[in-house]
Amino acid sequence: MDLRSFIDLLQKSGELTKITKPVSTEYELAGIINALEEKPVFFENVKESGFPVIAGLVSSKELICRSLGITKEQLLPKLSLAIEKPIAPQVVEKAPCQEVVYTGAEVDLTKLPIMHYTDKDGGKYIASAVSIIKDPKTGQRNMCFHRLMFKDKNHFIVRIVENRGTDSALKKVPEGELEIAICVGNSTAVLLAAATSLSVGVDELGMANALEKTDLVKCKTVNLEVPAEAEFVFEGRITKEKALEGPFLDLTGVIDRTRQQPVIEITCITHRKNPIYQTILAGKNEHKFLMGMPKEPTIYNEVNKVCQCKDVYITPGGCSWLHAVVQIHKTQADEGRKAIFAAFEGHKSLKHVIVVDEDINIYDPHDVEWAISTRFQADKNLIVMSNQSGSSLDPSGDLSEGKKATTAKAGIDATTPVVTTGKGFKKEDYIKVDLNKYCN
Repeated sequence: MDLRSFIDLLQKSGELTKITKPVSTEYELAGIINALEEKPVFFENVKESGFPVIAGLVSSKELICRSLGITKEQLLPKLSLAIEKPIAPQVVEKAPCQEVVYTGAEVDLTKLPIMHYTDKDGGKYIASAVSIIKDPKTGQRNMCFHRLMFKDKNHFIVRIVENRGTDSALKKVPEGELEIAICVGNSTAVLLAAATSLSVGVDELGMANALEKTDLVKCKTVNLEVPAEAEFVFEGRITKEKALEGPFLDLTGVIDRTRQQPVIEITCITHRKNPIYQTILAGKNEHKFLMGMPKEPTIYNEVNKVCQCKDVYITPGGCSWLHAVVQIHKTQADEGRKAIFAAFEGHKSLKHVIVVDEDINIYDPHDVEWAISTRFQADKNLIVMSNQSGSSLDPSGDLSEGKKATTAKAGIDATTPVVTTGKGFKKEDYIKVDLNKYCN
């Protein structure tokens, strides 16, 4: 369902907090969202803007599943299928996201409730924006997240990670400029697809459409298509100009450094009537779920190539990016080891992975730790790999300017040996009783 339908559902179920008192974009909005532990909240009165703000819609797996109309058990298979079999979206002639159009001198980003998150930030930021570009050589569409630092009424400074889709497309443009469309206020399906790294040539909007029907509409001033139900769309171009971007709070909860990054010029703004501005808290649950959860099916698919994978969890303690627990049904002695290498293949930025048996609850850190303590021997079941391609989000890695981030990686095989000569690998439990029979 689109953003508005989900807001209505939460309001009817009494799960949406509404705040009517005036609230400022200067730290106050972020502070309230954080104090509410990112539960869904709607701000009706924003001091610096005439637009209301929504937050907390993707702050848990339960909320994500409800917005997609599925159960938690269905989520991983559904994401996996959408990645493997995207469906080309339909392009419509008219769309809600273009009910209001501003061009030229009418463009004014200062009217938006763009937030100052922390006092360490280099400026005001949009952290919830989905960006869409096309490869100038192949015409292939690419959708992803780029954080946007507000510059002035018609410019952003955009953080573009090196050697990824947008950066690769920019390098193919002789004049160094590239058309871009930026969408704020999207369905959960669009957000999840934008956060997923798909194979070259696979359309993220096709993945979104496979998760739930996602129609597109052609932009007004650039040769790009955007989700028809988006709340706001900013059309423009990535220019050759660069400016200082950052610092900003990142996924790991630490402040990312400053860099010279490209400037985006916005030449057209379209939005729905009475649009709703969606925000997410940088470094908190929504950021983590959107970043990490789409990597679970890619790990799942790779591990299934070497053994039977039962479940995957990108852990919040690992910043929902650097750590994973993989649950397998083990039938061969070397499958734990194979699963480790497959997990790293499924998520290139993964730093540490733990492989466990299907009797271990991968969502319970105590259970995972129990598996390590009873089933793992460091001299036999530990895999360490030095000088590996890593994540720019890993503050302890080698993040030298001008080169790809590198790090050391480790895999822990905490599975039971297939053939054992002794006891102690399996948990024993007590009989289950109905306390109502005894305590009433």
